[in-house]
Amino acid sequence: MRSRTRIALAVGGSVALAGLVEVVTYRLWRDWCVHWGATDREAAATLPGDDCLADPEFVTTRAIGVGAPPSSIWPWLAQMGSGRGGLYTYDWIENLFGLNMHSVDVVLPDFQQVAVGDTQTIGKNGPTFRVVVCQPDRALVLRSEDGNWVWAFLLRPEGGGTRLISRNRFRLPGAPVGLKLFYRYVMEPGSLVMERKMLLGIKERAERLAQEKAAPTAPRSPV
Repeated sequence: MRSRTRIALAVGGSVALAGLVEVVTYRLWRDWCVHWGATDREAAATLPGDDCLADPEFVTTRAIGVGAPPSSIWPWLAQMGSGRGGLYTYDWIENLFGLNMHSVDVVLPDFQQVAVGDTQTIGKNGPTFRVVVCQPDRALVLRSEDGNWVWAFLLRPEGGGTRLISRNRFRLPGAPVGLKLFYRYVMEPGSLVMERKMLLGIKERAERLAQEKAAPTAPRSPV
């Protein structure tokens, strides 16, 4: 019994120490965390959707280069969501919170039609998002119905590929200081883990789709 108590105390102490180190050092690597993969220019740029939430308390701009044209990326963005194509990240983590995410590896024709005004609820009791900008192969912007969260996806052709940029603008109006500190020191780093996986997941799927489109079709045998 005593050995179990010692182990529990050791584990608890290690977690507490790791948390303290993260809080103390986060200011040194926060810029990397909230701007993972993005260039300085992308991080500082005014992007579609910014005007949908003018006074955010938290902003992340993350990006990735994709070796595929925008037309091979857009289908994966169009079908994203709960009960749809998923978010291409760690489904098991998402589903711990009852979000009903099941990331697929194929384009789903039933979810390719997206229009301004469309709504989608994330999980059974999660937030509802409304499409506020829809420019196929260019930009998709979602805003929570309470107006406190805007999530934008931008596609910028570059060379023979595309820059995929994801920007989150978020605020917690009226929230206590403790909750805002929790968001900064826990949720921000946690969001990088999930969003990095998502961007890599879209990249992999889009590049595979582009290769499939470019593959020559076998000629038909003469009758």
